[in-house]
Amino acid sequence: MFSSLHWGCSAAPQVKRICLINLTRQQLKLKSVLIRSGFRITCTGSGNGGAAAVLDVLCIFVFLSALFQLTGVLDDCFCDVESIDVFNNFNIYPLVQKLTERDYFRYYRVNLKRPCPFWPDDGHCSIKDCHVEPCPEYSQAANTMSDMTECEQAKELGAINSTLSNQSKEAFADWARHDDAQDHFCELDDETSPDADYVDLLLNPERFTGYKGPSAWRVWNSIYEENCFKPRSVYRPLNPLAPSRGESTANSFYKWLEGLCLEKRVFYRLISGLHSSINIHLCAEYLLDEGWGRSVWGPNIQEFRSRFDPAETKGEGTRRLKNLYFLYLIELRALYKVAPYFERAFVNLYTGNTQEDSTTKDLLLQVFNEIKSFPMHFDEKSMFAGHKMEAKTLKEEFRLHFKNISRIMDCVGCSKCRVWGKLQTQGLGTALKILFSEKEIKNLPEHSPSKGFQLTRQEIVALMNGFGRLSTSIQQLHNFRLLLKEKR
Repeated sequence: MFSSLHWGCSAAPQVKRICLINLTRQQLKLKSVLIRSGFRITCTGSGNGGAAAVLDVLCIFVFLSALFQLTGVLDDCFCDVESIDVFNNFNIYPLVQKLTERDYFRYYRVNLKRPCPFWPDDGHCSIKDCHVEPCPEYSQAANTMSDMTECEQAKELGAINSTLSNQSKEAFADWARHDDAQDHFCELDDETSPDADYVDLLLNPERFTGYKGPSAWRVWNSIYEENCFKPRSVYRPLNPLAPSRGESTANSFYKWLEGLCLEKRVFYRLISGLHSSINIHLCAEYLLDEGWGRSVWGPNIQEFRSRFDPAETKGEGTRRLKNLYFLYLIELRALYKVAPYFERAFVNLYTGNTQEDSTTKDLLLQVFNEIKSFPMHFDEKSMFAGHKMEAKTLKEEFRLHFKNISRIMDCVGCSKCRVWGKLQTQGLGTALKILFSEKEIKNLPEHSPSKGFQLTRQEIVALMNGFGRLSTSIQQLHNFRLLLKEKR
């Protein structure tokens, strides 16, 4: 049982207190892991002395590191970073990793041939398999041997591994016959389209592909500048495509952001959190070496610092990481809300293998049980709580902005990046759909399907894998902290 209660602990002002109450029999193993990770643990309480008190309370004194200034309570909610770290890394992350490796969740159907609807598909190392035309983006004449080597590397790293067995292909046809369809929060790929293919996510992990520069900037710039309720006169800090205005840029931006209503402020923070999460994945799975015919992937500390270190980002890194934690809370809340949908006995995660389906369903329910134990969920009731007509209009505007962002993912010029961008965007869209469907979920019939609220296979796969990516990001942040501590 996880609790935020600070009981029986004493600490200096620079120490953060997190208490875990009534731990399971794995508590001693947890204690040793925390000690190896650099935490100081003190046990207090009544009973049979200090050793027995371990069974009642573990007070984890986590020294607040100046690193990234990533501590304390998050804005727009009542949860703190440290509590999320402990809950995710020890309770959620191991379970979600197991779940997303199951057959139901490892295959994602996606259309990688849909053209970009907003501008010519002329990005750096763009179109399917990262074919280079032209490269670099600005001029064919500017291609040097080093440029071509970099682009060819990005082409190879960004290519999709499309290996699928005949047995898998037959199973996919069976899955399609089993699934229902309905209206969606996101712009989804047409599952009946001949251009939509299943991608094995385990064979195509999210990591550095070499996709970067103006093409990638343009995608994110379009998302932020045109879809986050922002006037064109206000520029994001450190936006590489914005005119340079010095420190006044950040001041005017955050003054504007703080003046927004909660819903619009939340929208921006969700997009920023998603952007941060994706950047963490790329920093954690970076191509470090390609010698002797083998690629070596691992954490790139300097790349991580350039994106998140306050000293190298004029303080923006801390805001970005806090937005990641905020997004994590939003999706965690959506999973808490949707649990009753999956807890009904007739709902199964169909693959055609009865034993596999049963094991996967049990694992999913374990995830939900852990999520229910978290005491500091985001309260979505404060959103869209004003005048009924104004709230309805804002909610629809919210939905349309997000749907437009899902269409922008067709402009990502790297196949592997596009797969993961589409999946994580759809995962967030599904989470929002859940949070906006509370009444429909409450009225679900216990023993029969409902037309009022349904989730398709693609939405379920995106929801759990998208949340899995956020969970992984928070786990990887812990790893980066340890690496940076070792380098000091």
